Amino acid sequence: MTTLPFLLTAQQGHAARTLLSYVAALPLSSPDAQLFAVTVAIRAARGGVGNLTGIDLRSLKLSDPAQGVAALRGLGWQIPHLLVEGDPETPVPVTVPALTAESDHPLPFGKQMRSRVSGWTTRTLAAKPVKKTTPATRLAALFLAAYSSSRLHGTVPDDLPDACRAALPDLRSKNFLADLSADRYRLDPGVRHLAGLLPNPADPDEPVAPRGTPNWPQISLAEWAQWKDKASQALRRHAEAVETCAVCALPFDQVAAAFASTRCLVPAPRYVRETYGSWKEQHPDRGPLAAQFTVAFRAEHGHGPSFNQLCSGMGWNRPRTLRTFIVHRLLVNEWLTDTAPVPWTLRPGKTAQAHGIVLPGQILQTSRRA
Repeated sequence: MTTLPFLLTAQQGHAARTLLSYVAALPLSSPDAQLFAVTVAIRAARGGVGNLTGIDLRSLKLSDPAQGVAALRGLGWQIPHLLVEGDPETPVPVTVPALTAESDHPLPFGKQMRSRVSGWTTRTLAAKPVKKTTPATRLAALFLAAYSSSRLHGTVPDDLPDACRAALPDLRSKNFLADLSADRYRLDPGVRHLAGLLPNPADPDEPVAPRGTPNWPQISLAEWAQWKDKASQALRRHAEAVETCAVCALPFDQVAAAFASTRCLVPAPRYVRETYGSWKEQHPDRGPLAAQFTVAFRAEHGHGPSFNQLCSGMGWNRPRTLRTFIVHRLLVNEWLTDTAPVPWTLRPGKTAQAHGIVLPGQILQTSRRA
């Protein structure tokens, strides 16, 4: 079998995942609308206006094109009727108001970046194993390709739409995936060139993913042992408590990379902050409930929860970018605290302590925030 070159560099793969997370966070319920939104958003990423033709729309093979168009119009996206009813070969400008922003742009792609991600999207949707499948299956293929490493391994992203999650067995039966087990998968070698989570020697330094992201660089057993030797006794005990926790049963590479990798925080884009505002109104007791959860979690596990474990345990099944922002707000308002950058250290903060929510033996402190 001829090995095709990767379509994306590491930075372009990061951009592809940003595009998919942006679409996953939109209030859309159908795979038709979400798949259409991916195509429109990447076309309109620069300047907020993208040209599409009726042929582009037909090539998506949506189950109900009219419903998909109506759903995006419901978001305020300006889609002329000519796209559906006019000459299928005539380009029609589609405007996405959120992508016209000059600052805090949710998809800050340069011209080449936009073009490469758009091409990758088209090639992935047209890949032989999935080109005749349902919109949900093809949308799932985009997500799993974007989150696959150069060695074909990947972890199902938290913000994968529910309909796509149900379609994962179809990707396995169609040989887009070589293996699928719980939330871990392996791309088939025939679609290896579509993988988006990979290093490239020609790439400049890529921004590091925020805490809570499962796709960390791989750490070898020797590197992990070396890290432990250099760590303080307290930090080593904590790392080994997480590593050997029978309740969590986390993969070695996830634990090792989370502790040993250098990480920095990435500012949340504007659309995440806006979504958080409405989410916050629906969860007025988020602070005390989250603090209480960390107490119960630590009693059972012997260590604090990760960002992901906290949100999953609380039932906050939202896109990863939003969940990370939720936890950061709880930290800022001191309902929670942690020993950053050490992972798995979430526990009640000063505000929670002032409300009587403390770890066993923890001394109550006065809150600095209401």
